[in-house]
Amino acid sequence: MKHGGDLAEAIRRYGIPDEDWLDLSTGINPDSYPFRHLDQTCWSALPQSGSLRALLAAARRCYGAPDNAPILAAPGTQILIQLLPLIRPAKTVTVISTTYSEHALCWGQSGATVSFLDELSCSEGTEIVVAVNPNNPDGRIWTPERLRHCREEMAARGGLLIIDEAFADLAPEVSLAGEAGAEGLVIFRSFGKFFGLPGLRLGFALGPEDILGKLDGLLGPWAVSGIALEVGRQALDDVGWQQGARARCYELSAQLDEVLGAAGFQILGGTALFRLVAHRHAQGIHDRLARRGIWVRRFDNMPAWLRFGLPGDAAAIDRLAAALRSALG
Repeated sequence: MKHGGDLAEAIRRYGIPDEDWLDLSTGINPDSYPFRHLDQTCWSALPQSGSLRALLAAARRCYGAPDNAPILAAPGTQILIQLLPLIRPAKTVTVISTTYSEHALCWGQSGATVSFLDELSCSEGTEIVVAVNPNNPDGRIWTPERLRHCREEMAARGGLLIIDEAFADLAPEVSLAGEAGAEGLVIFRSFGKFFGLPGLRLGFALGPEDILGKLDGLLGPWAVSGIALEVGRQALDDVGWQQGARARCYELSAQLDEVLGAAGFQILGGTALFRLVAHRHAQGIHDRLARRGIWVRRFDNMPAWLRFGLPGDAAAIDRLAAALRSALG
């Protein structure tokens, strides 16, 4: 699978040193959470159970989950996406697409027959429905009411609705975390994207006790590092920083829209951390931007699409605008 955030291909193909790239290939906040000093024990001691409990309590508060909602911390949501099919096998899975390829890939590797739908549907004939909300890459949002109805339908027949809320920090009103623990519902929450710390490797699952218990058993002890436990707790409890970060991301995304619109792109959607655009010369533009040290996301199955992550400041936005004028001139 191809993913953003790894410049090895770009460096190899274009011969530009790592430090000279403007990497816009991911949907990650360019302003990382400024975590405070970490005690030496975060590095020198095994992760402590009390620190894990504090992290999980902070996650419940941040995501709006009930105080007693079952929740599990993991070293990123990727491993949860891979493990869930092993502990909850299914013959038929429906993925609401176009979206992350990993969900379909992992269910398919487990032996499930995976089908794709453009619209949210929980009709008879499928055991698992996967929806990303807000969706990546187009930013579509499924309302809590629709998701709640779908969850009820799936639970009534022993099925499961999986909601990947990787970008819900930018739109907390769309989250279904308030119903965490209900039968037929599993929610994934990513930490690194909104807080700008993807290298920390931290993510969460909320869901029924039996499913989380089996996931926990596969993860084993000390799955989350002591550093991630402390940084995660600080960030999830810092409501003031979160409010400012949302405002800053929306401001930057509006500026990015202006640059992309002026360059002649059709803006298809996105979130406040990335914008999806279309252009009939998208593949050529991708190459010409790369020759200028700007790396954006392209899609092999949708050759007219490009996805731009947020430039982090005015200088980065100006660099992108100048590169687009040159590439399109």
